[in-house]
Amino acid sequence: MIVRDKRVPMTEFQPRRARLSSSRFARRRVLAGLFAPTLALACPAIAAAASKAEKQEDVRKVARDTLTRLYKAQPAAKKAVEASAGYAVFSNFGMKILVAGGGTGQGIAVNNRSKAETFMKMVEVQAGLGFGVKKFRLVWVFEKESDLDTFVNKGWELGAQSTAAAKVGGQGAEIFAGAMSVSPGVWLYQLTDEGVAMELTAKGTKYYKDSDLN
Repeated sequence: MIVRDKRVPMTEFQPRRARLSSSRFARRRVLAGLFAPTLALACPAIAAAASKAEKQEDVRKVARDTLTRLYKAQPAAKKAVEASAGYAVFSNFGMKILVAGGGTGQGIAVNNRSKAETFMKMVEVQAGLGFGVKKFRLVWVFEKESDLDTFVNKGWELGAQSTAAAKVGGQGAEIFAGAMSVSPGVWLYQLTDEGVAMELTAKGTKYYKDSDLN
């Protein structure tokens, strides 16, 4: 008795397998086509977010370095900054030079009570005052939160004719040694490569929120 092999030859499955593979490949192409626009839109947004975070950290790093330099040059400043309602740190190192000859710098304002951070810009409002060529760092100290809020939300401008008193009397003589009094309750430390400057050179400057980093 002869027993025949009833198994279907492999060749009969090949067309079906080919059809299944083709169908799966087609579905994958459709899905890829659907998700491609979403990925194309998401990638620039992710890159922008990363770039923004990196720039924010760069500003924070400069601020930390500036405070470290200030405390080393003027130890009493640490107590003044920590006991204040808030402070702001600016630097024109690595700033952009404007066409008119002025320049811009960046900074950050910090509310000591809420720990809220506000990234800000510093710009020369009157060209030709030397802001674009002189390298310096500034540390603003605000005794009252209302002055800090005004500085952050409404901006602040130091006119070309602004003066700051370096002499401080009473208790402030010890706490704010090395600082210049810009207005009652508002103090300013200016640092250069030589250390703490006793004469204000950052005149004709304006401070306002950085819309790109906040």
